[in-house]
Amino acid sequence: MVAATNEYPTKAYGATSPESGVGPMDITRRGLRDDDVLIEISHCGICHSDLHSARNDWGFTKYPIVPGHEIVGTVGAIGEAVTRHAVGDRVAIGCMVDSCLECNHCDRDLEQYCLDGGMTGTYNGIDRQDGSKTFGGYSERIVCREEFVLRVPDALPMAEAAPLLCAGITSYSPLRTWNVGPGSKVAVAGLGGLGHMGVKLAAAMGAEVTVLSRSESKRVDAEKLGAHAFLNSSDKSETKAKAGYFDLVLNTIPVRHDVTPYLHLLKIDGVQVLVGMIDMMPELHTGVLLGRKVLTGSGIGGLAETQEMLDFCAEHEILPDIETIAMQDIQTAFDRMEASDIKYRFVIDMDSLRNS
Repeated sequence: MVAATNEYPTKAYGATSPESGVGPMDITRRGLRDDDVLIEISHCGICHSDLHSARNDWGFTKYPIVPGHEIVGTVGAIGEAVTRHAVGDRVAIGCMVDSCLECNHCDRDLEQYCLDGGMTGTYNGIDRQDGSKTFGGYSERIVCREEFVLRVPDALPMAEAAPLLCAGITSYSPLRTWNVGPGSKVAVAGLGGLGHMGVKLAAAMGAEVTVLSRSESKRVDAEKLGAHAFLNSSDKSETKAKAGYFDLVLNTIPVRHDVTPYLHLLKIDGVQVLVGMIDMMPELHTGVLLGRKVLTGSGIGGLAETQEMLDFCAEHEILPDIETIAMQDIQTAFDRMEASDIKYRFVIDMDSLRNS
C-alpha cells in the first residue's frame, strides 16, 4: 500500500514542444481527494493519438504533455470516500478521467459526449476542480476519480488489456450501437490496431466478417485474426460483386481517403462508421446516400460500455496482438508505428521507467 500524501512525485515521459520528441520528465500527481484512486501503472498502450498529440499535428496540444490513455495497473491507495475499488485491485483508465456525470448524456452512460464542457481527457485536458493540466499514462502512476477507474478481469493479462482501453472500445462501441450479432455481415476497412480488434470482436459477436484492404498481403493476416473473407478493395470486379452486401462497414483507416466505395458495399439502411480518419473528408457525391446509406462516426464508449467490453473480451478470450517495449524505446516505437511496422499494438512495460 502506498502512503497517502499531499502529492506524488512521478517519473514520466513527455514532450515540451512539437519538435522535442518524447523524453524523460518529472511531474507531480495530486494528493488524493476523497473520491480519488491512486494507480501504480504496470503497462500503457501506444495509440496514434499519442504521436499526433505530442507533435501537435491537430493544433490543440498544450505543452508540456505526457501522452498515454490505454492504462492498466493496480490500486496503490484510495481516498476516504472510495467504495468501488480497494488497494491491490487490477484496474484500468481509458481516454477520459472525468465528466459532469449529471447531464443528459452522462445520465445515459455516454460520458464521452458530456454536454457540460465535454469529457476531461486523460492527457492534455483540464481538471474540473483545480484547473490543472491532466497528464497521461507514460508515467509511473496516476490519480483519478473513482468512477472513471475500470476493473480489469482476472482472465485478461495486464499487458494485453492495455490497448483495449482505446483500440478495443473504439471498435466495440459501434458494433454494439448498431446491434452486430449472429447473421450480421460486417466489413472492416483497414487492418491496424483498430481494425484487428474490430475483426476479433465482430467475429466473437457472431457476425460474418470480411476484411477490406488494398494490400493483398493482408489476406493471410485477416484469416489468422478470424475473418471469414477478404476483399481486395483495389479490385473493381471484387468490390462490384459485393455491392449492397454488408450491414455495417467499420472504417478504421487512419488517413484521409474517399469513403464512397465503402458506401456502395452497404445494403439499404446499412451503416459506414468512421473511427480512424480524423481529418477533412474528401468531397462526397451525396447521390450515393439516396440509397438510404448511413455515414457516421463514433468515438470511444462510455464507462459502462467500456467495462462491458473488458468483460466480453475476458469471457471470449479476445486479446490484441501486441509487442511490449521499454519506455526508453518510445521514439523508435513512434517511428515504426508511422511506418506501419507493428502487428498490431505497442505496449510499454512501465517497470522500465520505474527502475530507470
